[in-house]
Amino acid sequence: MVATLQQLADVSGAELRGNPELEIQRVFPIDLAEEGDITFLSNPKYLSKLQDCRASAVIVAPGLDVPRENLLITANPYLAFAKILTFLQGPAEAGRGVLPGALISDSAELADSVTVHPGAVVGENVVVGPGTVLHPGVVLYAGVTVGADCLLHAGAIVREGCCLGDRVILQPSAIIGADGFGFAPDGASYYKIPQVGIVVLEDDVEIGACSCIDRAALGETRIRRGTKFDNLVQIGHNAEVGEDCIMVSQSGIAGSTKVGNHCTFGGQSAVAGHLKIGDNVTIGGRGGATNNVESNQMLTGLPLMPHREWLKMSMSLPKVPAMRKELNQLKKRLAELEAKFSEE
Repeated sequence: MVATLQQLADVSGAELRGNPELEIQRVFPIDLAEEGDITFLSNPKYLSKLQDCRASAVIVAPGLDVPRENLLITANPYLAFAKILTFLQGPAEAGRGVLPGALISDSAELADSVTVHPGAVVGENVVVGPGTVLHPGVVLYAGVTVGADCLLHAGAIVREGCCLGDRVILQPSAIIGADGFGFAPDGASYYKIPQVGIVVLEDDVEIGACSCIDRAALGETRIRRGTKFDNLVQIGHNAEVGEDCIMVSQSGIAGSTKVGNHCTFGGQSAVAGHLKIGDNVTIGGRGGATNNVESNQMLTGLPLMPHREWLKMSMSLPKVPAMRKELNQLKKRLAELEAKFSEE
């Protein structure tokens, strides 16, 4: 798609400086951009890279001294980059209907503008909203509801009765509604507890590849509006994750835990079960919450501690062997002094 610089300014809400009729074909990195491209710069330390950059226009933050004629100036260049990239990619594929090789139950209700690719399976009493795309290998069990303009990539599975809102994205092999991990001890063995609840993904949720959201034992597991999960994220049964949260790869939340809004979980972080995490909480990579966490905190480590304290502790760790050696020397010297005073 080709767009004028004025169109891109309108899309991104940026201030235009330069030729509004300049034609732009794509967004590209500073070191690879060519004539007809637009690139972006938000960090002043990369300013020198613009000297050899051949891009026709640059997205920049206010206050940067950029020796270029054609600029889009905005307080959030990264967001402007994302909006322009979306615009230049063009609209999603128009509804192509059910393609040969897809298996659709007679009782399923599919909007006219859906696309169902070969190899997808849609079960009984499933409802799929307009503009939704089901790629090869997608499986929707009986009673599933999928909203409008959703994108389900290859191999994604939504188990029986689960509900997806509008504009939900499932990356390849995401599993929505697998059985929660529930077993009752029975002597030396375990009796499986039926997991009869569902999963609800609200509008604008994205679930990464190979991530698993377990269905509730009773009731529902719910992921609220706008939350985004990376690949390999695990959510236990009956958990609830608030709005606009971010969970990075290999992080997980155990069953029945409630997470507030706008929380961020670093890679390999974890939250134990039956806890409550407040709003605006950040847990750093490999951090682990074993107790309730109040709102508006940045925490790291296991057990969790304020991030600044954890940084100080981490900086001290390499010095521990030398400190231990010095401590032993001091103990030995103290023992010698005590012995000397005893003799006197």
